Amino acid sequence: MSMRQLGVNIDHVATVRQARRTIEPDPVWAAVEAELGGADQITVHLREDRRHIQDRDLHLLKQTVTVRLNLECSLQTEMLEIACQVRPEQVCLVPEKREEVTTEGGLDIVRQQQRVAAAVRQLNDHGIEVSLFIDPSLEQVQASCDVGAQAVELHTGTYANAWLDDKVGLGARQGQAAATELQVVRLASQKVRELGLRLNAGHGLNYRNVQPIAAIPGMEELNIGHSIISRAIFSGLRQAVADMKSLILAATEA
Repeated sequence: MSMRQLGVNIDHVATVRQARRTIEPDPVWAAVEAELGGADQITVHLREDRRHIQDRDLHLLKQTVTVRLNLECSLQTEMLEIACQVRPEQVCLVPEKREEVTTEGGLDIVRQQQRVAAAVRQLNDHGIEVSLFIDPSLEQVQASCDVGAQAVELHTGTYANAWLDDKVGLGARQGQAAATELQVVRLASQKVRELGLRLNAGHGLNYRNVQPIAAIPGMEELNIGHSIISRAIFSGLRQAVADMKSLILAATEA
């Protein structure tokens, strides 16, 4: 892919629905609006506790989405079996804790290479590309290659938090924290490209901090959810997606 792709995570549309255990808003409808706004991919995380996206949503999205469908899930056996049944274009394997509000960090490939390698083989055998959600560590990038993944999604949460700390004056050296973390992501990205893996990124990206990440050479796919759904409350989802897509496409190397 020569053009940067935007994956729109619609989990939080389902979060609003599940708050009332009702039928609206429907994330399947949200996927349509996201596509009309320019989304290149629809991303959903089917969590073990089903806190937002439900099995019904995933099956309907597979039937209706006309762009790529990216399923985030854990290494748990049930989740892998569901992924193999649904067969989305891509599965991104992520760590998962029931007590967390959102994913707190990358999957530790180094410490569980055999388990991850088995999951990658299982998914690949069903025609599914596999991405691994990892911290921007050279060691984790190498391990991701070693287990046979086709792509990695670099966790940008630390960069996003540093960017926010800079803005509110909490950085150790105000204005420098985000630059330091951005360099960490850039170095990991270079390693990803050297190993021939697809380079993706996500977590904590918003309309103000996305462009330095989008501008990294070889960046192929950004998965963004919370900030887009947040803006959609005021502007509508189609426009919110279009706004993010235009920022990504306009990004150039700083």
